Amino acid sequence: MENNVVLTARGISMTFPGVKALENVDFTLRKGEIHALMGENGAGKSTLIKCLTGINDFETGEIRIDGVDGPVKNHSTRDAQNVGISTVYQEVNLCPNLSVAENLFIGREPLTALRTVDRNSYNKRSQKIMDDLGISVDVTQNLENYSLAIQQMVAIARAVDMDCKVLILDEPTSSLDDEEVEKLFKLMRMLKDKGVGIIFVTHFLEQVYAVCDRITVLRNGTLVGEYPIADLPRVKLVAAMMGKDLDDLASIKGESKDLSHEPLEISARGLAHLGTVKPFDLDIHKGEVIGIGGLLGSGRSELARSIYGADRANVGTLKVKDKEVQIHQPIDAMNLGMGMLPDDRKAEGIIEDLTVRENIILALQAKTGTFKRLSSQKQNEIADRYIELLSIKTPSPETLVKQLSGGNQQKVILARWLATNPDFLILDEPTRGIDIGTKTEIQKLILELAEQGKSIVFISSEIMEMVRTCNRMVIMRDGEKVGEVGGDITEQKVMHAIAGGGEEK
Repeated sequence: MENNVVLTARGISMTFPGVKALENVDFTLRKGEIHALMGENGAGKSTLIKCLTGINDFETGEIRIDGVDGPVKNHSTRDAQNVGISTVYQEVNLCPNLSVAENLFIGREPLTALRTVDRNSYNKRSQKIMDDLGISVDVTQNLENYSLAIQQMVAIARAVDMDCKVLILDEPTSSLDDEEVEKLFKLMRMLKDKGVGIIFVTHFLEQVYAVCDRITVLRNGTLVGEYPIADLPRVKLVAAMMGKDLDDLASIKGESKDLSHEPLEISARGLAHLGTVKPFDLDIHKGEVIGIGGLLGSGRSELARSIYGADRANVGTLKVKDKEVQIHQPIDAMNLGMGMLPDDRKAEGIIEDLTVRENIILALQAKTGTFKRLSSQKQNEIADRYIELLSIKTPSPETLVKQLSGGNQQKVILARWLATNPDFLILDEPTRGIDIGTKTEIQKLILELAEQGKSIVFISSEIMEMVRTCNRMVIMRDGEKVGEVGGDITEQKVMHAIAGGGEEK
């Protein structure tokens, strides 16, 4: 290995049933550098990390670590730690009911001559470790008494004290405020100066440019490239992650409609859900399709959920049809004429062990009330109507929904909300994981619903879908609404806005 290189991965390939998760991926980490591992959802970041840390057994390729002769094949996280690779995840994997010192030395406690735990020794050693890293804590206090940021720093300190050469930080800042993030960055820079190689996984572009030296981009399980931070401005990073050549982008959207003269359906002022989305203003007119753009983790879904009450807004005001309302939970939103198709159809959408009919009438029944049960005839009429309208391929309305394809399950959830005849509909990733034909049908349906006067929020990771369907686009970055794109919406305009106005930073 080169003198300044601490880890190399060459030709790493990994297959899950029916999916090529990684294909011939290379990665190089140098001593004393902070290296961002970037890519959209499904790019292969987590799979590569699991290969490095012994959670996944990769099929081909090799990993080498500075100071270890020959290729390394880790079969467990303990194997990885033994060769100097440690990982700190977004969810801190420590014991909150134990002291900071106990967490630092759990599983490797110093012993007295009588083979009992030497608490005095590990308390002193722990305090020195934390002081050396500039972390101000009392190590005798329980970990749960400290903030999540401090808990993550304790996890990092434990990894460093175990002589890690490679520190992997997997989305460590997702739940931290700006001040806590800066404290974490200070610690990362200190470790960098000590020669530790850091792999930093995040969805926050601003943080990448604030703290990283190099960037490796993955897309669909393959390596796009490795770049010095100065050679990859934000807009080019977004293009690399999304697989678009900015020079070849062209707008395919026809003449855009200005619906600002139409009545307001939704008006939000200073609305926010603390910890996930910062205060935002948003007006949505009747018959308008509003896209919410941004990278995964930018706050797209959180903004929509705060309007709908799935995440109750802590501050701000919301008006529906020019009347101020309080939405404490989704049923309040439903009673105000709203519907929401969530981004995770498995976890929050379909109920697998119910039939297609039962899934379709679910929201309408909830809105009608528990004690006003829809008749069997009414249920069948509704189910038959939307199965035909949306061309849902099912042997029968009584077929269990889990037996349908992903695209048809998505149509069932859409049918559920159309059955409530909403005035305002939030569609979060309605075409994710479904075939191109069904995607086209859903996009056409969105335009038809808008023509009928329904207002729609449309969230998609595929920018061209929103360019084709939206009148305006709201741009999110790091949990904050940072702008809007209106008029002649093009893919290039949206990507520049997501990247930060195309700033060459």
